[in-house]
Amino acid sequence: MKRVFLFLATNVAILLVLSIALQVLGIERILDQQGVDLDLRALLIFSAVLGMGGSFISLAMSKWSAKRMTGAQVIEQPSNESEAWLLATVSRQAQAAGIQMPEVAVYDAPELNAFATGMRRNAALVAVSTGLLRNMRRDEVEAVLGHEISHVANGDMVTLGLIQGVVNTFVIFLSRVIGHVVDRVVFKTERGHGPAFLITTIVAQVLLGILASAIVMWFSRWREFRADAGGAQLAGREKMIAALQRLQTASGQAPLPDQLAAFGISGGMAQGLKRLFLSHPPLQERIAALQADATVVRR
Repeated sequence: MKRVFLFLATNVAILLVLSIALQVLGIERILDQQGVDLDLRALLIFSAVLGMGGSFISLAMSKWSAKRMTGAQVIEQPSNESEAWLLATVSRQAQAAGIQMPEVAVYDAPELNAFATGMRRNAALVAVSTGLLRNMRRDEVEAVLGHEISHVANGDMVTLGLIQGVVNTFVIFLSRVIGHVVDRVVFKTERGHGPAFLITTIVAQVLLGILASAIVMWFSRWREFRADAGGAQLAGREKMIAALQRLQTASGQAPLPDQLAAFGISGGMAQGLKRLFLSHPPLQERIAALQADATVVRR
C-alpha cells in the first residue's frame, strides 16, 4: 500500500510542480503571444498518464515477463540439496532484511548472473542462473543473493520504475511542446498540425529520450553500490568482494535480455560518454568501494 501511495503521490506532485512552473515561468503567456493555442494542462495529464502508466504496467508485469524471457522456474518444492540450500539462504536473508520471502527461481543459462524484480518488496522474485550455481562457491552465491535481497529491501525496482515514469512524462510533454511551437511559430501552421509537428516531435523525443536514459542509468549505477553494501551486511564483506571478483573473470559472457539488464548482478563495460548509459558501474569500482568501506570500518 505504501508503494502504491508513493506512486500516486509522485504522479500528483509532478503534475502540480510542472503546472506551477509553467505559470511562474510565463510559458503559457509566451506561447499565447506567439499564437500557439496548446492546452498545456491537458498535454501534461496526457503525458503523465502515458509516461507513468507505461512504467507502472511494465513494473506490474515484471515478474511474469522476467520468467517468460529467461525461462526461470520457480522452486515450489526443492528437488535436490542445492535448491534446498538456495531456499534456506534466501529465507534467512529476507528475514534479516525485514521483507517477506520472495519467489526463488533458477533459469538455465551459462553466464554467471542473477536478478531480482517485482512490483512490491513483499512479493518479489529472485532468480539465479545455472551457470552461477555451477561456477561460484556457495559463499559467493550467498553474497550474490544478499545483493539481490538488498535490491528488494531497498525498493529499487519500484523506485527505478517511478524515475523512469517521471522522465518519460517529461520527454513526452516537452517533445510535443517543441513540435507544436515549431509547427505553429516557424512553419505558421494555423489549423491542426502539419508534417513539421510530427517530424519535430519524433526528433525531440529521441534526443530527450537519450538524455533521460542517462538520468535513469545514473540512478541504476548508484543503487548497485548500495545493494553491494547491503549484500556485504547480509553475507559478509569478504564474500561480497569475492563474488564480484569472480564475476570479473566471467566478463564477456552473454548478458541478460535488454529488458532485464538493469536488474542483473553485473553489466557491461564502456568508455567515455558510453559510461553514462551503463546500468551497472564497472566491477573494479564496486570492489574498490567495498574495500574502501572496509578500511573506514577498521579505522
